[in-house]
Amino acid sequence: MSKPIFEIGAQGVDTAKIVADIQAAVSKKIEDGVYADARIARAERTNLVNLRGEDQFLGFYLKCLHDAVFVDISDFEIRERRRYFAPMLIRLKKVIWGLLKFYTYRLWSQQNQINGLIVTATEGLDEKYTAKVKDLEARIAKLEKES
Repeated sequence: MSKPIFEIGAQGVDTAKIVADIQAAVSKKIEDGVYADARIARAERTNLVNLRGEDQFLGFYLKCLHDAVFVDISDFEIRERRRYFAPMLIRLKKVIWGLLKFYTYRLWSQQNQINGLIVTATEGLDEKYTAKVKDLEARIAKLEKES
């Protein structure tokens, strides 16, 4: 078995219990529908297992990040939970949204650009260092054969 990437521990801390509690909480949230995106649910369900050294761990999370990087800037339905004055409050909220939409879209579009650049840079670094590690492993294997 490979050595874990990192270990959690301190005197008097039961890490196995903490991990079990986290896994139970995640399972409950999945059942409750908190993680609506299946990829996120699967990532949360398996991340502690993958942290043990799985080679595809970073690739899996980069794919999840790539899929969820952009802020949804589409219009949304404005609802009101309160029964009294609901039509008036909905109209007020629509007026406020109409006034702020231009500024909000500008901020969201800028944030989407930044998020896209960060994900692209992260994926590029991952590809670069993966290729570099493969090259170094090949060189080591060649040198071991020669000696």
